[in-house]
Amino acid sequence: MEYKNLDTLKAFAELSNSKKASIKELLSKERVEKCNIAAGGSLTYNYAAMPVTDEAISLMQALADEDELVEKYKAILSGQVMNPGEKRLVLHQLTRGNCLGTPVLADGEDKGEFYSSQLARIKDFSEKVRNGVIKGSTGKPFDTVCQIGIGGSDLGPRALYLALAEYINNSPVKHLNAKFISNVDPDDAASVIRTINPETTLFVLVSKSGTTLETLTNQLLVTSSLKGVDPAKHLVAVTSKTSPLASSKDVLDAFFIDDYIGGRYSSTSAVGGVILSIALGYETFEEILKGAHEADMNALETDITKNAALMDALIGMYLRNVYSYPSTAILPYSQALSRFPAHLQQLDMESNGKHVNRFGEKLNYVTGPVIFGEPGTNGQHSFYQLLHQGTDIVPLQFIGFKENQAGRDIVIEGSTSQVKLNANLAAQIVAFALGKNDDNPNKEFDGERPSSLIYANRLTPLALGALLAHFENKVMFQGFLWNLNSFDQEGVQLGKVLAKKVLNGCQGDEILKAFADLLI
Repeated sequence: MEYKNLDTLKAFAELSNSKKASIKELLSKERVEKCNIAAGGSLTYNYAAMPVTDEAISLMQALADEDELVEKYKAILSGQVMNPGEKRLVLHQLTRGNCLGTPVLADGEDKGEFYSSQLARIKDFSEKVRNGVIKGSTGKPFDTVCQIGIGGSDLGPRALYLALAEYINNSPVKHLNAKFISNVDPDDAASVIRTINPETTLFVLVSKSGTTLETLTNQLLVTSSLKGVDPAKHLVAVTSKTSPLASSKDVLDAFFIDDYIGGRYSSTSAVGGVILSIALGYETFEEILKGAHEADMNALETDITKNAALMDALIGMYLRNVYSYPSTAILPYSQALSRFPAHLQQLDMESNGKHVNRFGEKLNYVTGPVIFGEPGTNGQHSFYQLLHQGTDIVPLQFIGFKENQAGRDIVIEGSTSQVKLNANLAAQIVAFALGKNDDNPNKEFDGERPSSLIYANRLTPLALGALLAHFENKVMFQGFLWNLNSFDQEGVQLGKVLAKKVLNGCQGDEILKAFADLLI
């Protein structure tokens, strides 16, 4: 198995030289019905409004085969070192099931059994909290859980919690409130502390190393604000076995992660498992894992017309490297997914925002796009103007569901709110693709704006897990295509180093001190 730069692959050269397609000419009722791929977890990926012909799909298949994309995915699943910069395995898929059925051994243990053992501990602990067996230091049961973390320890779990909060509210499952503190800005912690009862709140401190400055700062800010309670009885840790938090007397319990789970890929590990199981029930988290595993299994398909994540990745690469589109908008037509685009910003941009290949060599082609987004229909009244009539073309990834989560709705002018929501979604896809001619140039829409759609009947824990894994696997496949290490994040380190330098008096750096003096 070889790792080659994209521009050295024969199939990519042929794809680059193939005729570009017109979405207006391609789009038809039959194409909409044909261009569907089951993605696991009851999700379907539809690429009918993308500018890809049968010839382009054939060349993308040749590219996937030539670059051995599924074989590289299998290398991850089998436990090979796939993070060369840090010389680490990449095992986030293993947290939700073993796709190949063979043990993955590292650090003298079976990693699948390690993750399963943590799940068992999370199940036991969360059920005791939810049933009132484990109580706060004043004897009151917990009704709120608050996660203290940053980056991947916050964005993914927060997005998943918000995605399912209303779903759980309309089910028989007990719902404990969840809060999140992430920003080192003290106003973030203050705004959360103001809304909770310390006697009935359990805090989850997430830090793999146990030394993350922002997280530990927020921990001390929180614990110093807890009056009338024993903080050690109100705090659990998610950390590594070797961190100071693992055996600290300052925490009620500790749940373990390891170096093989990157922060932005950690939502299906203890990082997401503890808070989601406590807030929404372990069975809910288990369904998320099941949906993610289904999507992971789908990603093993070698036929790209049956592999949703791989097709999504190839089309995304095609739009980035052949059409030269610099950004992608994630547009969920579900308010429950309000923070999902923010999670995908980190997932995609931290993974594939790289300028060197996996061997440290400079690349001469573009890699990851800028990711942004907001829920519809709010976005339609915000930034869609540029998407429709701006000078840049922005590929779009829509997400939609036939049914809402709450089960409540109202009929106005012959249709429900949910029908109106999805009418807007369908209309946007067609408007972006086909546009509109008009004698008034101000009212003319060029069309030819590519989009995909991921949809299901309802946003359930199963569908959410598959949606999460779909994008994780898309990013992974694109990293393989661009010959990147998608599992490190050196780009975040320089700012941290300089911030520490500022806190140490700038150490003679006059420019750094000049800017610091403006603010400190």
